[in-house]
Amino acid sequence: MSERVAVRKTYKLFIGGKFPRSESGRSYLVQSSNVSLASRKDARDAVVAARAAVKGWAGATAYNRGQILYRAAEMLEGRREQFVALGIPADEVDAAVDRWVWYAGWADKLAQVYGGANPVAGPYFNISAPEPTGVVAVVAPERPALLGLVSVIAPAIVTGNTVVVAASPSEPLAAVTLAEVLATSDLPGGVVNILTGAITETAPTLAAHMDVNAIDLTGVTDAALATDLEVKAADNLKRVLRPAPADHDWTGDPGVAPITALLETKTVWHPKGV
Repeated sequence: MSERVAVRKTYKLFIGGKFPRSESGRSYLVQSSNVSLASRKDARDAVVAARAAVKGWAGATAYNRGQILYRAAEMLEGRREQFVALGIPADEVDAAVDRWVWYAGWADKLAQVYGGANPVAGPYFNISAPEPTGVVAVVAPERPALLGLVSVIAPAIVTGNTVVVAASPSEPLAAVTLAEVLATSDLPGGVVNILTGAITETAPTLAAHMDVNAIDLTGVTDAALATDLEVKAADNLKRVLRPAPADHDWTGDPGVAPITALLETKTVWHPKGV
């Protein structure tokens, strides 16, 4: 009996709930696996998918979004050993699962904590309610590969935003494997889109894209690149989240700032009945 040839896995992009190869056909080698090298066209396609998903995801009930994030935690827990085999420390996988659960719990509480009725001088109800910003571009941190990724995706999507993530080029396997988790967690296609490859190619396209409403530069470590992305983001007044400090504690309590940073507040007036 002849010895079989092992099938090498090709890690593809995650766009619109599907796993396409880069339109450029390019790939690069990481841990003996081929990983798709996203192009600027792939980044634009991801934004289109994210925009198409905004209405349905933002329109879902907060309770439903919380259920789906919790389902992602369940699926991640079930594939724990797969992430460990990729080199992710077991305690980091556990922390990533816990973080999904933590953010899932906030889904149906944000409106109560950060919204409310305002006192006004007149016979009106004046109500402020938090709403999602829209499409958010995210540059993921290199390390911790999985916990850092969850820590930038979960707070953005829990309120109804959709995201396009530029994964760390040196740690793409965790990102695409997380995409496989999300694809089986009832998350609608297009809510999370993940691009692998050179951040210097995809991030400027996302920063300059006129249909991206905010950009999170958490994972940018090059000061010159961060400045360039901020300048590009200014063209359509994107909200910009600055890079994380080098000594950022990813295992600490994340607080609600990552959630509220990507929220808008809508205020509604309504006359009181007699």
